[in-house]
Amino acid sequence: MTLHAPEQTLDLELAAERAHLETSRAALRRMRERAEALFATGDKVAGDAYTAEQLGRHMARRVKELADDPTTPLFFGRLDFSGTADSRHSGGTADGRHSGDTDPHDDVVGVYHVGRRHVTDDLGEPLVLDWRAPVSRSFYRASARDPQGVAVRRRFGFSSGLLTSFEDEHLDRGEELGTASRILTAEIERPRVGPMRDIVATIQPEQDELVRADLADSICVQGAPGTGKTAVGLHRAAYLLYLHRERLRRSGVLIVGPNRAFLSYIAAVLPALGEVEVEQATVEDLVALVPVRAVDDPAVATVKHDARMAAVLRRAVDAHIGTPTEPIMVSDGSFRWRIGLDPLHRVVEETRREGLPYATGRERVRARVVGLLQRQAEARRAESPSDAWLRRMGRAKPVTAFLDAVWPALTPDGLLHRLWSDADFLAVVADGLLDAEEQGLLLGRPAAGGRPGTGDADLGDAGASGPQGTAATGRRGGAPAAGTKLGRTPKATKWTAADAVLIDEAAGLIERPAGFGHVVVDEAQDLSPMQCRVIARRSEHGSITLLGDLAQGTAPWAATDWRESLTHLGKPDAVVVPLSVGFRVPAAVVAFANRLLPALAVDVPPAESLRRDGALDVRTVEDLTAATVAEVRAALAHDGSVGVIAADDAVAPLRAALADAGVATATADDVETAARVTVVPATLVKGLEYDHVVVVEPAAIVAAEPRGLHRLYVVLTRAVSRLAVLHRDPLPAPLAD
Repeated sequence: MTLHAPEQTLDLELAAERAHLETSRAALRRMRERAEALFATGDKVAGDAYTAEQLGRHMARRVKELADDPTTPLFFGRLDFSGTADSRHSGGTADGRHSGDTDPHDDVVGVYHVGRRHVTDDLGEPLVLDWRAPVSRSFYRASARDPQGVAVRRRFGFSSGLLTSFEDEHLDRGEELGTASRILTAEIERPRVGPMRDIVATIQPEQDELVRADLADSICVQGAPGTGKTAVGLHRAAYLLYLHRERLRRSGVLIVGPNRAFLSYIAAVLPALGEVEVEQATVEDLVALVPVRAVDDPAVATVKHDARMAAVLRRAVDAHIGTPTEPIMVSDGSFRWRIGLDPLHRVVEETRREGLPYATGRERVRARVVGLLQRQAEARRAESPSDAWLRRMGRAKPVTAFLDAVWPALTPDGLLHRLWSDADFLAVVADGLLDAEEQGLLLGRPAAGGRPGTGDADLGDAGASGPQGTAATGRRGGAPAAGTKLGRTPKATKWTAADAVLIDEAAGLIERPAGFGHVVVDEAQDLSPMQCRVIARRSEHGSITLLGDLAQGTAPWAATDWRESLTHLGKPDAVVVPLSVGFRVPAAVVAFANRLLPALAVDVPPAESLRRDGALDVRTVEDLTAATVAEVRAALAHDGSVGVIAADDAVAPLRAALADAGVATATADDVETAARVTVVPATLVKGLEYDHVVVVEPAAIVAAEPRGLHRLYVVLTRAVSRLAVLHRDPLPAPLAD
């Protein structure tokens, strides 16, 4: 509850808190200066070059972690523990961790300021506790019903880094504000300009449970728009890095987003929390083993993204393993050694049964053959051959010829090149998995009804036996080729994005890729089964946080059941947690977008919103361009960001019209620009949000793609304050009422 002490007492309290903020900032500055000094002198104190390099990297990282943003408060809350509490807490330590004494009668005392990172004074005493520290959990979880030893929880109000107010909840008296907190509400509804911010000051109890889940747990969050699922995933990554620092520093944390614009939007969150060593990538980044220079027909892409392709590729790899047909004769100058067919058969079969990655299996066969030669040499010479002799035998021509015959070297792109160019080979490995029409699509033959799959034949550029995908001849730049265009070699082939996913699958069969300790996947509803497998290979021995909303699935292969996606990700037992109550999108906007849900054919609970502010304006206009310019001008009279969202082909004309009207605009991936107005194609807006959204011609957005209603649902839920929908054509039927 708000303090009711005399005004003078309130002023003194506020002054004391401001003084603590200044003291904390000064302490953080000294911590950074000490780190900078160590970074500058590390090469002088290190015992050797390697140690100096490692120390330098550590201190450089430490300097980045201690960066201070004067516009962002160092702390946002305070916990007062006092009296005899029925909690296990029993005081604090310098690292912000309670000792965990289980005696319920122990007195729990202490005052802790909770902030974005740990700050200590020159003696090592804590001035600000990291929000991830165990004691800080009570800031998010304590309630009047379960105070957890907290007498008073204080929230601070800030403006441009200046502490302006505070608000107390006396939990020991049963006083709790919850969502009625003015400071909490103001922080949630604060206008957004530029990249996404952290939500450490506003994390709700149900979000905190997900954030603090164990590293070993894989979690799927089905989150309606505005429920903070993206923030939950990012903050879980920050929490796990705090709790398992060295382990995750070795194995790494990966954030996977739907596109570069989204990654740019979220890029500032983790650095603001002091975490600077997290890799961010799209699926396209992860599979960038070959350049993508062509685009598949949707029917072809759908087949390539199907889970059955994993079995096709597995068979294609296994098909290269042969059977020995003759003994090996190897000479080392003094002696000739012979390995008969029976032991060679055993070597190949034993290695095959071990299920190793293909390249590892090839080297295992080589090593076992050399081992057979070694045993013969030892028996003849009564001594072990030298390492040089063993290496020479491994490279001997009869041994390499045997390997090339029974376990030939493979490259991922070479394997796919053979599949797309050899119809007989594809027929063998796809038998019982893909029907004739699907195989024809992959080979570039016309689909049913005469529509081409990967393009018409262009045998003049072919060095292989199958039909080739076409590309406009003489093209320089411009649109990519239509479908995979096979060249004489894999390097000369123009691959598609779906090909790149399959090449990554083949690479995983040939050599096992390095994995991450934890992977956060956002907007996961649009991952195809084969894209899920891309991530599964990189999290085989780690855990994942899967974030998404089935109602926002826009890809042809969009998920309709999280269990299926989790199976492809290798985490079939992960718990699925729904988040349906939102804090960002106003209730009027949510209710309008929810009209689309019955038409989306997904089983998700309708989104709810706790916000009763905001505005919704749906208007029929004659001149869409003029109305858009006028709406943007009106929106600029308010604080916050403005997003203009339209069908992709309408973006350039709208930007030009706004420029002619003197309104500066940015693109979706230009989050650092000073322009408050961003014009975004509907296909790139997923995961982004703006204070005021102007949606231009919903009917055109729906008509642009097969899952257009799903896309429109995404578009309508990007507004966090005001939504204006401008249309000339009739609204889609679910919205027409």
